[in-house]
Formats: sequence, structure tokens, C-alpha cells
Amino acid sequence: MNLSRPLFLRRFALYGIALALITVLLKWMEYRFLIISHAWEIYAGLIAVSFTVIGAWAGWKITRKKPEKEIVIEKEIVVVEKEVIVEKEVPAPFSPDPQAAEKLGISQREMEVLHLMAEGLSNQEIAGKLFVSLNTVKTHLSNLFQKLDVSRRTQAVQKARTLRLVK
Repeated sequence: MNLSRPLFLRRFALYGIALALITVLLKWMEYRFLIISHAWEIYAGLIAVSFTVIGAWAGWKITRKKPEKEIVIEKEIVVVEKEVIVEKEVPAPFSPDPQAAEKLGISQREMEVLHLMAEGLSNQEIAGKLFVSLNTVKTHLSNLFQKLDVSRRTQAVQKARTLRLVK
């Protein structure tokens, strides 16, 4: 059987096309049976994918940041300068009441301790300023508390200011 070359190629092509068509037909039938036998799973999968896509889209729409409207607030500051004359009462300079100190029996040294205590100095600082020992300062304070009838430093200073003993 000696076939000419063009005839051989034609038959070879025809057999190849026929084989390809049969293969396509068989594959199509296989897919068709696959789809029919698994139709429920395919439909459920398509519905699941649809809901996933719709849910993602809705979530993106709800949670996206919307462009804020630009609010412009303009302030205008007006400064008006006026000359104002304020009359203030100048308090008279403080002068301690020596009669109150005499009446209570407060000595000159105790008055010095009282003045330094009113300035907020500690016992050690008072002792250093007056060049006396710490026990001497404590003794003077004890005498002051007794004469002013108080039990604390703050009460002593407050009462001394009320009696115009210190500023």
C-alpha cells in the first residue's frame, strides 16, 4: 500500500480530527454526568461564593471612611487699647501691736522666733538665724504656744496675725 504523500497527510489529519472530536465528546459527557451527579454541591458552592462577594462589598461600603466636609472657622480678634486709671488703696505699712505682746507676756526674743516662724522657717533655720541651739528655739515655741493658747505652728501664726503681732 503505497499512498502518496498528500493523501497520507489528508487521512492522517482526518483521523486526528475524528479522534479529537470523539475525545471532546467523551469529556463533555463525563463533565455532564459529573455536573448532574454533583449538582447540589455546585449550586451550594455558587451561592456561597455569591454571598461572600456580596458580604465583602457591603462591609467595604459600610466601613469605608467617608471624606469629611471641610469646616473652616475664622476668628477675628480685635484688640482695643484704652487707658484705664485704677485707684488703689495703699495699705498702711504693717506695724506690730506692742501692747498685745505685753498683755500676753511675750518677750522680745519670743517675738523674733514668732516672726521667723511666720515667715515659714523651720526650727533648725530659726536656730541658725538667731545663733541659738535647737532646744532653745523649741523652748521659745513651747512658751509661745502656751501664751497664745494654741497647739500647732499654723494656729500660732494665725492667732498672731489676728492679734496684729506679725504680718
